[in-house]
Amino acid sequence: MGHISQARWAASFRYRDFRLLWGSTVIQAVGFGMERISLGWLIFEMTDSVFMLGVASAANMAPFFFLGIVSGAVADWANRRVFVRFLVLAAGGSASLMALVLLTGVAQVWHVLGLAILTGTVSAFLMTVRQAYTYDITGPDHALNGMALSGVSTLLGSIGGALLGGVIISMLGIGAQYLVVAASFGLAVVVLMGTRDVGQVAVGERGSVVENLVSYVQLLRVNSTLMILMLMTAAIEIFGFSHHTLLPVFARDVLGVGATGLGVMTAVGHTGGVLGVMVLANLGDFRRKGLLVFVITTAFGLGLMAFSITSQMLFFLAILAWVNGCAMSLDTLNRTLMQANVTDEQRGRAMGSWTLSIGTGPVGKLGVGALGGALGAPGALLVNGAILAFLGVSAAVGLPKMRRLP
Repeated sequence: MGHISQARWAASFRYRDFRLLWGSTVIQAVGFGMERISLGWLIFEMTDSVFMLGVASAANMAPFFFLGIVSGAVADWANRRVFVRFLVLAAGGSASLMALVLLTGVAQVWHVLGLAILTGTVSAFLMTVRQAYTYDITGPDHALNGMALSGVSTLLGSIGGALLGGVIISMLGIGAQYLVVAASFGLAVVVLMGTRDVGQVAVGERGSVVENLVSYVQLLRVNSTLMILMLMTAAIEIFGFSHHTLLPVFARDVLGVGATGLGVMTAVGHTGGVLGVMVLANLGDFRRKGLLVFVITTAFGLGLMAFSITSQMLFFLAILAWVNGCAMSLDTLNRTLMQANVTDEQRGRAMGSWTLSIGTGPVGKLGVGALGGALGAPGALLVNGAILAFLGVSAAVGLPKMRRLP
């Protein structure tokens, strides 16, 4: 039985290119994990403003919304195996620019916000292309497994990045940290150079970017399943994933654990995410994915509400692990369902739709920042959690077709 279970969760590793993509993503995620805590900590130290935390996070995520459709059209046109390499290299260039600004001592808030937008632009394209390329490699039979393991790679790297980032900030400063970030992206490109195939279900004939953009509107108009999944993903991003914005506030003002504690908190959250997606990876081709989306959405909301009743570090970490397990499981399920409900020629656009949906994150980050300023961080998450739990229950009752999605 143990052998069967192991073979199920590791199914996508049978593909050599998936192993290389997976390893590269771990290395990239170390850099992104360091960037994530650096941006929040830097802005909070420069401005001492909870609202500005929301502004910085919104600036980083805004390109996901404005470029989501474009990234999908490009993903269905480009050779995804090659294009992902250039995007990772561009991410390294963005991190190098941030290091230069910080180490030369000229950094002002507008510099940081501008570079956050640049980083978000590269990330919007990278995430869209990488998700579609993962599906290319694994095919529909192992899609959920491949998406889950892709999530694991991101989370494992993010755990290391969060822990390493907190230490480097404390010892060497944020400027030195961004140099390490740039180096991690460079190493990730080296690993990606080993990939050889476009994937077993990659599209042979690709339309132009303009043709793909034109057909995008038609796709969204006729595919109600994709549209509902987009709306669900957006709601989860706005009311659920926005809790990350307030972690520096919890670290400094509620729990009093500083930058190193912020790194630990972030790492524990990512660990919960790993556990959540590993459960999905072991499900195989689970046939009730739609119902599972609604159940986990409700559990996510209840977890956020629990933040309002804790000021103890261990309890906080347990809730954080639970919440992130729900968050990453939902992210994996939605990416899988979006690609499974379109043709192979449209999967890049499906992932562009996902990118656009998570690009609504700035609304949530600005909102939770404003709520945090008015109600405090625990109160803000109580409100958002209640909204998310209500959404999960009402959608499960009111959308029977979605509930039956295999």
